Amino acid sequence: MRRIREDIRTIKQNDPAARTSLEVILTYPGIHALWFHRVSHFLFNHGFKLLARINSQISRFITGIEIHPGAQIGRRVFIDHGMGIVIGETAVIEDDVKLYHGVTLGGTGKECGKRHPTVRRGAMISAHVQILGPIEIGEFAKIGAAAVVLESIPAYATAVGLPAKVVRIDKEKQAIEEAKNDTTI
Repeated sequence: MRRIREDIRTIKQNDPAARTSLEVILTYPGIHALWFHRVSHFLFNHGFKLLARINSQISRFITGIEIHPGAQIGRRVFIDHGMGIVIGETAVIEDDVKLYHGVTLGGTGKECGKRHPTVRRGAMISAHVQILGPIEIGEFAKIGAAAVVLESIPAYATAVGLPAKVVRIDKEKQAIEEAKNDTTI
């Protein structure tokens, strides 16, 4: 129950249009997709792979968001609008990531094993971004709308374009985060 409350709070903190918890529960497909995924992921990890896939397909039909049951998704992930999102089997999404509609975390069709992206903590992936292959999007990175990302993007970077190129690295935010995490005194 704590996790569900956290999901609702995440949406209300990130979407100014989310007025009430009831509205979020009843009308936000991103939260529904995450809830379905948790069930599918549990089934997948416990050997019920077909049942997991069936559940994920029901979720896709209801929400328009396709998440493979094998994908690993952290806490406080915010899916805004969501329609057309595709998240592949070996994708990893860490905590506090924001995903907007039309995002693909896919493979290139060339790899075996780990073949989908890893999106690190706090990253923001804008609308219609395609991130392909076993690459990494660094912590707090931002990917601009409609970018196609074929190479890893460093932490705190902003990347845009086709193919995506880094146009900025937020050194100030990087220093603040590193200071928070610095345990040496």
